[in-house]
Amino acid sequence: MTLTWKTTDATTVSIEGIGDVPTSGTKTVTPTASTNYHLVAKGEGGTADDTARVTVSSPPPVQQPTTSMSAEEEFKANMQDIFFDYDAYDVRSDAQGTLSKDAAYLNSHPNIRVVIGGYCDERGSNEYNIGLGQNRADAAKTALVTAGIAASRIRVISYGKEKPFCTESTEACWQQNRRAGFSMDQ
Repeated sequence: MTLTWKTTDATTVSIEGIGDVPTSGTKTVTPTASTNYHLVAKGEGGTADDTARVTVSSPPPVQQPTTSMSAEEEFKANMQDIFFDYDAYDVRSDAQGTLSKDAAYLNSHPNIRVVIGGYCDERGSNEYNIGLGQNRADAAKTALVTAGIAASRIRVISYGKEKPFCTESTEACWQQNRRAGFSMDQ
């Protein structure tokens, strides 16, 4: 900021905070806070004064980049469950691409540990579905390990038919329940 002044018939001129100055001139100032500069000019005709205010605005705060998603939300957005055929635990061809994307996400996040839950539809005995759910979770784990994920980062659990995603007795609902589901291992 530059202060500029010009006086007539003054013999002494001073600006508070700066000191004596010539009867006319310029002065560069860099106040760190808003400041009033008070000029006093004295001469044979008396004293005159004037004030100029320099307003200093603080710069806007620097925005730190933030992610709007928590680690859990990011995990859920990137890890997709895979689905199985009735009475089967072979990884279907349509699930291969999903598992490849899941593995790529896990490879780029080496500190994340995962739990794979094996789920079944309501048909069959509890014991049978616990075994089938275990086989489904193990099949998903094997596919991730084959894709380069350390087995030590993966834990499997079978829920059988005890934690259904959908409770209607329809093929569409049963299909949603025949899955290997992924969650973060806390």
